[in-house]
Amino acid sequence: MNNINILWIDDEIDLLKPHILFLEQRNYKVTTCKSGTEALEVLEDHTFDIVFLDENMPGLTGLETLNDIKANHDTLPVVMITKSEEEYIMEEAIGNKIADYLIKPVNPNQILLSLKKNLDHSRLVSEKTTSNYQQEFRKIAMDLTMVNSYEDWVTLYQKLIYWELQLEGIEDVGMFEILESQKTEANIQFGKFIDKHYPTWFNGDSAPIMSHTLFKEKVVPQISNEQPTLLVVVDNLRYDQWKAFEPVLSPYYKKEEETAYYSILPSATQYARNAIFSGLMPADMEKLHPDLWKNDTDEGGKNLYEDQFLEAQLKRLGLSHLKYEYHKITNLKTGKKLVDNFKSLKNNDLTVVVYNFVDMLSHAKTEMDVVKELAANDKAYRSLTVSWFKNSPLLEMIQQAQQLGFKLIITTDHGTINVKNPSKVIGDKNTSLNLRYKTGRSLTFDDKDVLEAKNPKTIHLPAINMSSSFIFAKSDLFFAYPNNYNHYVSYYRNTYQHGGVSLEEMIIPFITMQPK
Repeated sequence: MNNINILWIDDEIDLLKPHILFLEQRNYKVTTCKSGTEALEVLEDHTFDIVFLDENMPGLTGLETLNDIKANHDTLPVVMITKSEEEYIMEEAIGNKIADYLIKPVNPNQILLSLKKNLDHSRLVSEKTTSNYQQEFRKIAMDLTMVNSYEDWVTLYQKLIYWELQLEGIEDVGMFEILESQKTEANIQFGKFIDKHYPTWFNGDSAPIMSHTLFKEKVVPQISNEQPTLLVVVDNLRYDQWKAFEPVLSPYYKKEEETAYYSILPSATQYARNAIFSGLMPADMEKLHPDLWKNDTDEGGKNLYEDQFLEAQLKRLGLSHLKYEYHKITNLKTGKKLVDNFKSLKNNDLTVVVYNFVDMLSHAKTEMDVVKELAANDKAYRSLTVSWFKNSPLLEMIQQAQQLGFKLIITTDHGTINVKNPSKVIGDKNTSLNLRYKTGRSLTFDDKDVLEAKNPKTIHLPAINMSSSFIFAKSDLFFAYPNNYNHYVSYYRNTYQHGGVSLEEMIIPFITMQPK
């Protein structure tokens, strides 16, 4: 380590000559001061990378010197060194954002460790993370050739997310690009897996928890009359976004269980979320609730009757006695209103909150240039989600839920994927408009790009007419019409879409938590 300037403040600095010599032999430059007053004068004319500060000095004390340093040099790391182990001193120092706290007598290696922790941390973490991923890369590549069950795909996807979050904080762009290529290859293989196995999940074969079985299999067992339950469905929430904002919840809730389930196809709100609340596949919704279900080509909103679907499912499950409420939040005003009235929900057995912000964010990225800049890639998209969550009424609700003793369930209806490559499709004027799936008659498309359901009933989807079929885009593709093709592609490339077949859209989180 070269060109690191240290300011060491201690009224007994002469006794620390061995420590200073030890550092200078390792190319650190050390400037010494015997008082806080002298140090503040030196800081006016010189810059330093780190300060070692004795707590117990005559005149200006260590804590007083620390306050003055932070007032003028807020980002300068300060390591407090003290003989005292009194708790109030530690609390004062920590409150003033010290970088480290050492108890005398300190040995030179403790000083060296503190320097590396504070000044060389990023490089050391980067090198170790890169080394660990290089080892894991070969194992992931091997797993990709062998994965052949829905459980294995969940494990592999979670592993890819783990490394994505680890690598995004380091400076090795090359490693991140290698991971991106592994994600791309994983989605190609996942598309083949879904193409082969998805229809069999409805034929009595072993199947994962899916949208239409989620409520019965995962939510109902959590409901009791001994503790209120808050079920939060954040629309369009990817697994990596959940992992990114999970730490924000840690002061309030401890995690009981984290699992993944599979969104049905299309991995789109009108299908997947209605399936959650109805406990039915779309074809059965159309059959049993023709007054509530709307197909793609029907006029009007497609998710206006979730509360009625939920009521019918609770009745079907013999749970009509439950005291429950359903709330959908589509804007800041309704979110704040629910926060203001949240205490009134404490006597419910179940409170369901559907929160639409992430879905609005993904649509805004398509329509607004400023959001395209803010969420240019997955890392930025995660960061924007975390920033929203930290300042949202949803977090305020969860904080209140914790104080009132609610069990917390967080999940979503489907994820979303950043689409990068167009795939041409031709259909008639009644073809659905979604960029990741199409339903209609006489669809013309590239076979290798899609999962096709010639007979929608085989995957329990409604057929709008006798000759209707569904196609679902795989990997990071999006459908584009030949007319005005270049403009269309330019407009939608690098936007977040859902409805198709990808790890990001289909493998989604389900978390149960208890208040701390």
